[in-house]
Amino acid sequence: MNPSDLPSTAAVARTSGSRIAIASSPEATMPVTRALFDEIMVPCYAPAAFIPVRGEGARIWDQEGRMYIDFAAGVAVSSLGHCHPAAVRALDEQGHKLWHVSNWFTNEPALRLAQRLIDHTFAERVFFGNSGAEANEAALKLARRYAHDRHGAHKVRVISTTNSFHGRTLMTVTAGGQPKYSSGFGPNPAGFTHIRYNDVAALEAVFAEGGDDICAVLLEPMQGEGGMTPGTPEFLQAARRLCTQHGALLILDEIQSGMGRTGALFSYMQKGIVPDILTSAKGLGGGFPIGAMLTTTEIASAFSVGVHGTTFGGNPLACHVAGAVFDVINTTEVLDGVKARHALFMEGLRAINQRRPVFADLRGEGVWLGCELAEAWRGKAGAVMQAAGNAGVLVLMAGPDVVRLAPPLTISLDEILEGLARLERAIDAALPH
Repeated sequence: MNPSDLPSTAAVARTSGSRIAIASSPEATMPVTRALFDEIMVPCYAPAAFIPVRGEGARIWDQEGRMYIDFAAGVAVSSLGHCHPAAVRALDEQGHKLWHVSNWFTNEPALRLAQRLIDHTFAERVFFGNSGAEANEAALKLARRYAHDRHGAHKVRVISTTNSFHGRTLMTVTAGGQPKYSSGFGPNPAGFTHIRYNDVAALEAVFAEGGDDICAVLLEPMQGEGGMTPGTPEFLQAARRLCTQHGALLILDEIQSGMGRTGALFSYMQKGIVPDILTSAKGLGGGFPIGAMLTTTEIASAFSVGVHGTTFGGNPLACHVAGAVFDVINTTEVLDGVKARHALFMEGLRAINQRRPVFADLRGEGVWLGCELAEAWRGKAGAVMQAAGNAGVLVLMAGPDVVRLAPPLTISLDEILEGLARLERAIDAALPH
């Protein structure tokens, strides 16, 4: 029998390449409502009542055509705003070439992005994942493996800080030191000690008590979820000094603070320290999911083939888009522009507070700002966030007492002014006189 006469041969021919006929499904065009979320999604989130459908720069439009100024950027992810031409062009270019090959092979976009990160940071080696949690998980595993191989099985303890946030895996929520995220899942991974952020004496004490057992210190240069609290130079430099003295590794979690968010490519570049391991995600892909762990050749040698891995990490689509985002952000114009926007935001927020004192403190770096509510309004950050949505501006929380702003790095002057005006209206609505 001729193989071409077999039914299976015909089936193969019908489904080869681009020959598959696409039939429109009812789901593809069905009406979507906020209520549908509650019916079909796992209840991990409580999203806003409106549904965004389109974005451009620092503006978003919902299903009804209403425009919002975006001071949230998808939790500091959309670093260049929505649908930036360079990112769209990169996605289209790579979308017509190669989407995925797995890490049994390498690919050009992954190596080109890794080389960019190496050329412009302390790093000599890069590992790609898909998220900040994966990057931090890889960093913690590497630190423990390095300490195990160089110093022995006893050196496993990780020092972190209370109210930090490092991801949602069981190890990273344990590292985060916030019981609301880590309790109820059974035994947490052992070997984590938490101290207060910016407490130099506590950091020195924990090393004095058992420095030989410490394999790493894991810190955010500025706590984001924990209240938008900048790390003091004394605290960060003490961490560097103590890690060096005791053979521990300093891991800096720059998931949110990196990729230009604070006015430098990475925040450590403004802090007078250099980490042993750095993690990046969020703004790295400008909205396309990607994470990265950066380190030195010597530390990276603790990992060997098969010791750690990922299916999607280093994906060609993600890496090509991230490369384009990197090239836009890593310019004097954009980084200096972030610093200029910081001054404009602070001036506008102080003016709001002068007209009506609702903030006890205004702090932050670059376009990553925390507005701590005054005593009379403590616990009301969620109400401000909801009212802001109603007023047409998207903001975030950093705990119950802090309104967090993390707009695109490239937000325009007009958008800053309009967004602040809308925020002021939201404050009046959420915090009545």
